[in-house]
Formats: sequence, C-alpha cells, structure tokens
Amino acid sequence: MSPESTLKFNKLQELSEGFEGLLYDVDGTLADNMHSHKAAYAATAAEYGIELDTDLIDETAGWPTIAVAKEIAERYNKTFDFEVFAKRKSAIFIERFIQSTQPIDFVVNHLKENQDKKRIAVVSGGTRSTLSITLEVIDVKGRYETMVCAGDTPEGKPSAQPFLLAAAHLGLKPEQCIVFEDGDPGVQGAISAGMSWVRIDQL
Repeated sequence: MSPESTLKFNKLQELSEGFEGLLYDVDGTLADNMHSHKAAYAATAAEYGIELDTDLIDETAGWPTIAVAKEIAERYNKTFDFEVFAKRKSAIFIERFIQSTQPIDFVVNHLKENQDKKRIAVVSGGTRSTLSITLEVIDVKGRYETMVCAGDTPEGKPSAQPFLLAAAHLGLKPEQCIVFEDGDPGVQGAISAGMSWVRIDQL
C-alpha cells in the first residue's frame, strides 16, 4: 500500500476498535468501480435514447439497480420496463467492465486483517450474481459470513432493513456494528439502523 493508503488503513483499524461486526458496502467501498458502473448506466440509457447525467448515479449510490432505473425513467420522462433496463445494465457491466475491477486497497486489507477477529458482512444494493463476480475479482469472496443484496429485504438503502438483516445474520445488535460506506444512502441506512458508520471516501 502507498503511505496514504497505509494511513487510511490505520484509521479504519482505529475506528473499528470496540465493534464486533464490520459491515462493508461493495461498489465504491471495497471495489474501485463506480466509474465503470456509471459507464454501464450511461451505455444502457443511451439505448433508450437518454443522454444520462451520471451525477444521478452518485446521488443514488447503494440503491438497487431497478430503483435507479425507475429514477432515470422519472427524471427523463421515459416509459420502460425497469427490470429489463436493470438486467441490461448488469449485462453491460459484466461484459465490458467487471474483470478490470480494482480493489480499494486500504478497505480490502482492513477486511482481510479482521477476517478471523471480527464478524464480517457485505451489504450492497447490487445483485448477488454481479456482486459474487466483483468480490471474486478483488479477492474478497469467501472472506465474509453473510451477504445482503438487492431483493433480500423489502426496502434497500437508504432503508435500515439491509443493515438490520446483516446484523441479525451475524447474531449482533445494531450498536455492535460499524458500517463502511462511500455514499449518502448507505450512511442514512446505517444511522436509521442505529449503527456507527465511516465514509471511506472522506478519510
């Protein structure tokens, strides 16, 4: 790791002291791939005649893909099948971008360092199939006890539901958990769940 990454890793270690459960977002937190997700959304939107402002993807970070598709349709006054859009976006992401995904080194190393010391969960708005590939590419697959993703709870981020389900899977209370995120929706969900949180992009 670079000196800067080492400092951030040490900060994460310090912040996670006293917590039993570590809950990690994936896209933009463990995986340096938000630029790829934006490109996949833009390419999909273009097939629907939409010139997408990808700032919308930052605003909806952590939302399930179908929810983002619905938001795009509403903002651009288009009518289309959200599930079809979401599947196409995931296909483009997997076909063109997923294998080049890089880890965010200080976060992945933090997870690995704590793998046998604390209870670890992955909490994401992505689909299980796409997340499984991403986590394998960045060498995180199998290093966590549970994964909560799109469709596992009635509501996704910014709801507390995904975080509370992950804590339940780990057998922990919310106050025993700290959440690692890179977007406001995830932080809102962590706060609503009664958990501590860290914005890894603001260290």
